[in-house]
Amino acid sequence: MNFSLVNWPAVVVAALSSFAVGGLWYARPVFGSAWMAGSKLTDENIKAGNKGKIFGFTFFFSLLMAVNLAVFLADAKTNFAWGATAGFLAGIWTFSAIAIHSLFELKSWRHIFINGGYSVVSLTLMGAILGLWR
Repeated sequence: MNFSLVNWPAVVVAALSSFAVGGLWYARPVFGSAWMAGSKLTDENIKAGNKGKIFGFTFFFSLLMAVNLAVFLADAKTNFAWGATAGFLAGIWTFSAIAIHSLFELKSWRHIFINGGYSVVSLTLMGAILGLWR
């Protein structure tokens, strides 16, 4: 683990990329309506949420994931393909964790695939960014 091989600007961009993916993924025409139904959320619930807290912690945890992935990829041989592959594999790991929680929360498979799919796609993109921007 060589921290000098971590590209910190790439880490920040990788973390921010999860916001772009999430904005598209959870948009109503894509999976937003199905996700809201599966989460038993209404427009009023969403509007009542503390946006600063939600987006602040979302960025913090996205940054934590990007740093973690960057540390695993901190090797001079890391490239786009390996970064995307490592991100995908990390996404499978988190998909599995999401599925486990969701099964105990009695969520539908549709809900599991929406949230787990977001994790796979966002981590794959994070890994691709970190691998490409060496």
